[in-house]
Amino acid sequence: MVRLAIPGFALLLSACAGPQLARPPAYLDAPLALGPAQAATAQAIARIEQLNPFLNAVIAVDPTAMEQARRVDASPTEGTLAGRPVLIKDNIETAGPLPTTAGSLALANNVTNRDSPVVARLRSQGAIIIGKANLSEWANMRSSDSISGWSAVGGQARNPYALDRNGCGSSTGSAAAVASGMVRLAIGTETDGSITCPAAMNGIVGMKPTIGLVSRTHVVPISSSQDTPGPLAASVTEAAQLLEVISGNDPADPSTKEADRRKADLSDALDANALAGNRIGVMRFASGFGTEGPFEQALALLSSRGAILVDINSFDDDGIGANEFQVLLTEFKAGLNAYLATTPPGVTTRTLADVIAFNKSHAAREMPLFGQDIFEKAQQTKGLDDPDYLKARRTSFEAAGRNGIDRLLKTHRVVALVGPTMPPAWKIDAVNGDQLPGAGAGSLAAVAGYPHLTVPMGMVKGLPVGLSFIGPKWSDSLLLDLGFAFEQARGPFPRPRLLPSIETAPEIAPALEPQLPL
Repeated sequence: MVRLAIPGFALLLSACAGPQLARPPAYLDAPLALGPAQAATAQAIARIEQLNPFLNAVIAVDPTAMEQARRVDASPTEGTLAGRPVLIKDNIETAGPLPTTAGSLALANNVTNRDSPVVARLRSQGAIIIGKANLSEWANMRSSDSISGWSAVGGQARNPYALDRNGCGSSTGSAAAVASGMVRLAIGTETDGSITCPAAMNGIVGMKPTIGLVSRTHVVPISSSQDTPGPLAASVTEAAQLLEVISGNDPADPSTKEADRRKADLSDALDANALAGNRIGVMRFASGFGTEGPFEQALALLSSRGAILVDINSFDDDGIGANEFQVLLTEFKAGLNAYLATTPPGVTTRTLADVIAFNKSHAAREMPLFGQDIFEKAQQTKGLDDPDYLKARRTSFEAAGRNGIDRLLKTHRVVALVGPTMPPAWKIDAVNGDQLPGAGAGSLAAVAGYPHLTVPMGMVKGLPVGLSFIGPKWSDSLLLDLGFAFEQARGPFPRPRLLPSIETAPEIAPALEPQLPL
């Protein structure tokens, strides 16, 4: 065991823990003065090497990271993110030697040597692509009994507030890395909750943009209707900066045809007084599940900053659940088959059927904990022309959008909706899989394709919970304003302690011991 000196707490590191990271060559060996980008990159790599054995948040450090930083230092840029390390979820392609695996051994050789438009935009603004983040394998689209944050490539990602707790999925590694201070900026993806849930459970900011604001090209797909990359960051300002950079038109992704026109100056416009005078709907119908105390405190804070709160006690979401799942199954098969056809020859799984067969033949490594029933259901779907799929898409989209968020906003005359994002993190459970005790209203925004911002709200017995801001299509800038105003009013947020479990916290452990008789 090796003792690490980590600011704020002392921890013991097991030498056998964590995935093996690809290490850039001799990045701190020579006693040379480092430029600002190189210094920031070297510090981020050192933090990853120090903390990742606890968290399994990072699959690999990009071996070109220091060279990227040298180029930025040699040719200083005015880019928004100049010299800042950014971690990329490992279902988003980056040029260079690292594969894009989606957490699966089936894509271990998926070295495409191409940047997704998201990554290309980051590089154009001087960002350093520091590495690839762990995730729920196939973005949590393989099994109904999955453990969020687990992948065969990266192992089990853990929550830095309590290591036996889940970090939610599927952008688990991206969120845990930001929360623990490995980096302050990361990119995740969301289909339904995969940015906002990890952000909330790891105590950071997460933004699922309006569908069509950010390109999905060269991202391993689930759903053409609901997929989007988005930022995970240590603050609302940094999330806005990231979103501003990665947004924009992409001819290869027709959904982004309005992105340049809709793209606003997302970071400079943030207003600490944005709550004043705005009517905000309180999603009482999507509240509870252990978040009551922090939620009421957050509502009081919103009110104290001038927000006019309007309770919304009920909403009928019957048209969403089963219909959404049918949409995801159908679009996943079609989208994955199309994506796999573009992968290099080293990838031998060219269809979803091939991946299913691969998992069966490598079951000891790919399916030691849970199976692939969702894959098998998706394989049975009939394609994007299937009338049942088209009906399900139309029904779920209308239920979440026009008859959901749009109607709630209009009926209650509010500009946005707020509610608790998700419950506190549940324990990692290899026997039963994810045990979700409840959920907020994030599916409304996911299915409608509308924006959803989560900002750290408070703590439940040492575990963070988030406050969601949801609005109509293209209201991304408004939500960032409202979230920024709340963040500024809330003040500093407790940092993670990398406790083995919440039950070992000094404020909780004594209560678990026998008490003396009265």
